[in-house]
Amino acid sequence: MDATTDSTPAKVYTVNGAASGSSSSLPDWLTRKKASKKGKRSVKEHYEGTINLIQEFEFPEASNRIRTTRDGHHAIATGVYKPQMRCYDLDELALKFERHTDAENVDFTILSDDWTKILLLQADRSIELHTQGGFYYRTRIPRFGRCVSYHFPSCDALIGATGSEVYRLNLDQGRFLNPLVLKGDGTQDIAGVNAIDINPAHQLLAFGVDGNGSVEFWDPRSRSRVGLLHLPQSLMSTSISVATDGLGDSRNFSVTSLASRSDGLSYAVGTSTGHTLLYDIRTSRHFTQKDLGYGLPVKNVLWIDGGGKVAGDGLVLSADRKVIKIWDRNNSSGNFASITPSYPINDVHHIAGSGMLMMANEGIQMTSYYIPQLGPAPRWCTFLDNITEELEEQTVRNVYEDYKFVERGELAKLGLDSLVGTPALKPYMHGYFVSLRLYDAARVIANPFVYEEHREKLVKDKINKLSESRIRARKEDASLPKVNRRLAEKILEEEAKKHKHEERKRERAGEGTDNNMDLDESTPTSKASKPSLLTDERFKAVFENPDFQVDENSREFALLNPSGVAQRLHGAASKSPADQDDSDASSEDDGETEESDKGESDQSEDEEFQRQVRRRQEGAERPSVRRPKVRMVDAVPRVDGRNKSSGSTSRDATFGQRKQITTSNSLRKNMPSNKPDEDMAMEYSWVPATNEKDERSTSKSSKKGGNEMRKGVEYFGLGMEKGGDDTRHREDMDENERHGRTKRRSGMRSGSKNAFRSIG
Repeated sequence: MDATTDSTPAKVYTVNGAASGSSSSLPDWLTRKKASKKGKRSVKEHYEGTINLIQEFEFPEASNRIRTTRDGHHAIATGVYKPQMRCYDLDELALKFERHTDAENVDFTILSDDWTKILLLQADRSIELHTQGGFYYRTRIPRFGRCVSYHFPSCDALIGATGSEVYRLNLDQGRFLNPLVLKGDGTQDIAGVNAIDINPAHQLLAFGVDGNGSVEFWDPRSRSRVGLLHLPQSLMSTSISVATDGLGDSRNFSVTSLASRSDGLSYAVGTSTGHTLLYDIRTSRHFTQKDLGYGLPVKNVLWIDGGGKVAGDGLVLSADRKVIKIWDRNNSSGNFASITPSYPINDVHHIAGSGMLMMANEGIQMTSYYIPQLGPAPRWCTFLDNITEELEEQTVRNVYEDYKFVERGELAKLGLDSLVGTPALKPYMHGYFVSLRLYDAARVIANPFVYEEHREKLVKDKINKLSESRIRARKEDASLPKVNRRLAEKILEEEAKKHKHEERKRERAGEGTDNNMDLDESTPTSKASKPSLLTDERFKAVFENPDFQVDENSREFALLNPSGVAQRLHGAASKSPADQDDSDASSEDDGETEESDKGESDQSEDEEFQRQVRRRQEGAERPSVRRPKVRMVDAVPRVDGRNKSSGSTSRDATFGQRKQITTSNSLRKNMPSNKPDEDMAMEYSWVPATNEKDERSTSKSSKKGGNEMRKGVEYFGLGMEKGGDDTRHREDMDENERHGRTKRRSGMRSGSKNAFRSIG
């Protein structure tokens, strides 16, 4: 099931046949043939997403007319090829029977309330009567027929044909009666009768005349004309010369369809120029006019009365070969719904009291549309309401999704104005819909550099986006003087700090922030009125005359600012050779710039100063530390040179025992004797053994009685010593560890004793 909106509020669901707006240019029979050759899977994909409400709702080639019975249980349609008639049981949603005829059907009417009695108007000037049992009777008329209708009170079948006569066949008597001869206005000959309408309210006969653009009204009781309606001749200027499928000369302005409303006063008239005019029977001037936009003859005009949920009464349906439009009779500017089928339209039928439309077309499958806002579903397919409610929330593909709307002016610029009137352009409002691929190709041809311009724009946008994320240099304040700029910045910082301090002082005193702001603006003690070196006229020359420039490299400046000079010197000393080269190069550049332009020289000096400040800060963050050369030894807990618990050195002491370490003998002597060891200052360190040799030597020394104090060795920290030699460790080594291996290894196979075995 496909939904089509055509930019209208009412949604249209296709419940039989091809979806509206299909862009396939191949005929339906060829598409099916190709799909069947590819296999069942291709056929399944071809019909995936569609719903067939009525089974076998189709003809081998095309369908001509379609009607439903008055009881609403059956639908009857005619088509080709071979010429045939099919009847569908709507309660079973399936085909009931089909009958073949000798000639193609032009029009037919249902004589009874059900399907049992049917009258067929054939293309070979014959009239066939069918009953429940099948074909019943055939007769002929003098001229080729165009339309047929049935007058129930008199049992007369009225047949419109070529010429000015309307034939009457009385089915009660079984014979032809005198025909009704249309006279017209006497100025032009009548080429034929294209449409017949019988008003259901008062049985007034209306005949749409081909040739002079008029409608004649006849009274069936007196069999005479009671009125003549002339259509406005101004519509002929908008006429487009198109074929009318045997409905007369296309050069003549003609009436092609008629429909009367159930109120007995309103008539809808369709013309060969594609216009629909609405008339009141009491006046000869139309009150509404609707243009379908294609200039093709109107195939059907219908009044949709009653049964609507939202639309209400008074909607009119107009259809030509290309489009079906449903619109309000009081407002023809907008459309309640617009449907563009995939195949040319031959006939449209509306099921009274519902939102169901059936259409006969030039395709294999006949089409059915369901519009929920037009009316409820018929009683034989009430389940459609539940299906459409579930589809309301789903996104529906637009008919013109692959098309571009182009105005007439833009169409001329692209050079596509020669395609007006061809299938490549679809008229819509004040412009046309053109295929998106064709539009892109025409735009490239009209402007070959459109791609390069688009590419340059994308590159420029990307560069601008990247430039926004760059780190920008801080712009200097233009309000600061160029002479003694650093001194001015320092003064401003001190004044800002002082101002913040005063604000905090006022807040502590209980004054509000708003009052402080008012006080600062109004009182003479405000910030703007306080004296400052920058605003004082006495010190104006300090910041304007270059002779007053402070020399930061002088001895006097260094004595007044010792900390700042020390940081600057430290930063200069910690600079890398590359930074030094950069500073030298920048200083040389500053010198050259100073000779050329003094303003640019000041700016370069400021930049150089900022670089030196950054390097000074980096040097302060990473100070160079000179570490003494100390040999690390095994960490052993010591208390006055011995283990605290046993008086000897032990490497197996626990961490808790090592933690209880007091100060050295000199520190113990200075401490009071009555103070416990826990209150004394303690120092501990842990240095793990570096290799197996130290581990082994430590274990040997612990077995001998612990580490003893050696002469010339200074102990500090925990397990660290300075001075002495490493003879103690050498004595613990065996001969092989001190001098290396001096004897040949024994008990092992030598590689030199290997012998090559001879091959063979």
